[in-house]
Amino acid sequence: MRTRKYLLALGVASLLSTAASAADLAIAPPPYIPPPVQDFGGWYLRGDIGFSSQSVQRLNNALDATVLTSDQRLTFDTGGIFGIGAGYQFNNWFRADVTGEYRGPAGFSGIDLITFNGGIGADNYHATKSELLFMANAYADLGTWWCITPFIGAGIGTSRVTISNFTDQGLNNIGPSSAYADSASKWNFAWALHAGLAYKVTPNFTVELAYRYVDLGDGITGDIRAYDGTNAIYNPMTFKHITSQDVRLGVRWAIDPAPVYMPPPPLIRKG
Repeated sequence: MRTRKYLLALGVASLLSTAASAADLAIAPPPYIPPPVQDFGGWYLRGDIGFSSQSVQRLNNALDATVLTSDQRLTFDTGGIFGIGAGYQFNNWFRADVTGEYRGPAGFSGIDLITFNGGIGADNYHATKSELLFMANAYADLGTWWCITPFIGAGIGTSRVTISNFTDQGLNNIGPSSAYADSASKWNFAWALHAGLAYKVTPNFTVELAYRYVDLGDGITGDIRAYDGTNAIYNPMTFKHITSQDVRLGVRWAIDPAPVYMPPPPLIRKG
């Protein structure tokens, strides 16, 4: 009789233990699967403002054949930069974008000390220069520390250089002279090198401070004429090899940022 009661009690205890284990399994959360590593950031828009420090190699003219020596001292004023663009972040270190930029008017002045057959003289130049610049750029992000990412890059594209308000006031042993030229524009191949720092303010918004060296090609004036309208030959002034060192402040807005994953729920057990 005792043996039968003992076996009955043992069976009831086993059933209760099995039921309790089944209940625990029924309420246990599913196993946590870590999210995949995000190696892309998607599309973004950008905007830039800044200023330029420009230079030109020399000025060339058809009448240079009559000049024996020429010592040119040429300078540009600072010009403003305003640009927009769109790009794609391919992974956590490589991105590319296309940009369009208006480079505002920059004053130009120069003096050319010359010698020629029969005398010496000086030409005093003034003009205004502006550009449109369209570039395709690629960047390498070099790692992130405290939300700051240094980067380098390069770009190629085209520039439209416009020279306006060109005047030439000359003085030599023969006497004074003055001339002017109409505005003219020239399209060129352009290339650039970039370096800078990017700060991620939010997952969708990044601020950049960048330096850029850009080769803009040549500029050209209209035909140079004396103020009485006379001119013996077609002789526009060519601004050879215009370059610029730019400092820009830019912003980037991510259009489709990587999704945000919630942490796994805590493991809950009864008992």
